[in-house]
Amino acid sequence: MKIARPRSLNGLIVFGLCLVTLPLLVAVIWALVNLDRLAEQSEQLVVSGVSSAANNRQLVQQIDSLERVSRTYLILRDAENLARLQQDLNSLEQTIGNMAVLSEQADAVSLASSIRVLARRIVRAVLQSKPGATDADVAIADFSTLRQRVNRLSGVLNSHIDNELNILQENTRRAQQVSAWQTAALLPGTLILILTFTLLVARPIRQIDLAITQLGQGGFSKPIEVKGPTDLERLGRQLDWLRMRLLELAQEKNRFLRHMSHELKTPLANIREGTELLLDGTVGDLEQPQREVTEILRQNGLKLQQLIENLLSFSAWQTKNEILTLSQFPLRALIIGVAKAQRLALKAAQIQLRLDVEDIVVNADRDKLRTVFDNLLSNAVKFTPKNGVITIRASSTPSSFVVEFADTGAGIPEGEVPLIFEAFFQGNREQGGQVAGTGIGLSVVLECIQAHNGSVELVNSDEFSGAHFRIQIPQQREASKQRIAANA
Repeated sequence: MKIARPRSLNGLIVFGLCLVTLPLLVAVIWALVNLDRLAEQSEQLVVSGVSSAANNRQLVQQIDSLERVSRTYLILRDAENLARLQQDLNSLEQTIGNMAVLSEQADAVSLASSIRVLARRIVRAVLQSKPGATDADVAIADFSTLRQRVNRLSGVLNSHIDNELNILQENTRRAQQVSAWQTAALLPGTLILILTFTLLVARPIRQIDLAITQLGQGGFSKPIEVKGPTDLERLGRQLDWLRMRLLELAQEKNRFLRHMSHELKTPLANIREGTELLLDGTVGDLEQPQREVTEILRQNGLKLQQLIENLLSFSAWQTKNEILTLSQFPLRALIIGVAKAQRLALKAAQIQLRLDVEDIVVNADRDKLRTVFDNLLSNAVKFTPKNGVITIRASSTPSSFVVEFADTGAGIPEGEVPLIFEAFFQGNREQGGQVAGTGIGLSVVLECIQAHNGSVELVNSDEFSGAHFRIQIPQQREASKQRIAANA
């Protein structure tokens, strides 16, 4: 059975707060009620004790006074002592009456009544006695019995007060124990309730956080679903709507890149075909200056073709349709081939190229690595000043191979380092070369290296003044076609 609970975040918080505070409030009210009851009992007990002590003392004094007046009356037989005798008897009866409630509580009503009856009998015997008669002496002797009964009544009442005090102490201890047990039971229960409602709120917030992270990392394929309060679910639906919009924009961008790249390839192919015809001498022999200009046109045509290939590759990787074709090939030969393709650009910029490449055979996608090396070397040429040096190193480890590209340029500003692998990002520093970049060269490098389960990083070292990139690609891979997992 599903427990009904508030659907909004505010309602859930208020409901949780009520559930957490309600047991505590009940415990506090119970403690206050018990405290008030114990305080009332204590007050009544104190009043009863004080009143009992006062009444007992007053009874003793009244009996002494009654005995003294009785003896005086037996001697003088005057009206004044007669009035005092009657007055003392009335005071004693009044005191007995004041003790009626406590006597009833102590089950001493008969004892109190016997004191009243005996006092009356003594007074009546004194008043009815004749001078020299023995009955007066008997009446006076009964005062001893009257005092004994008063002492016994005092003891009974004191015992009753002591018993009430013990009961009050026991009730106080019991209330303390109950309060302690309530506290011991409420603390874990309260913690469980707090944890439960925290999870009810934290789970959808965590889902929203993961959804925002997913969108920030470009993951638009997975639907966003948030379960929880209605307002957070509504926020989740808005995030999913944003995901769909971003997915549509990404698809539009990829379609634009593909269309633009294909449209550029046709006129570029004609330009390259024309330059090849000129270099082959199909339309006539060229003089050396003309041949150098034609070669420059050819190299820049190749460069433009590489840029277009980058755009196509980037678009294909974004849609995850590209595959790796793994093969065994010598790494040194591939790097030398890339360097030869850039020889005119290196010569024009008067840049020296240093190769320190081990003669190793690697297992990778040859065409993709050629694209990676060509992009890194092109970037180095762009940002290396005249008479600078570009260094390429390659070595192997038991489980991977490492390739490094470094130059003696100005390097990459610290503020741009986190952005250099983002697509279409171009730094603020002026680039060399005759053809401006698209800003996706390093992005293509990263996509390709990640497809090989490798890594590419910008190394911060004092060996080179410019940029220093290090690529590491593992070699424990199946030599078969594998789908690129970049941006997955």
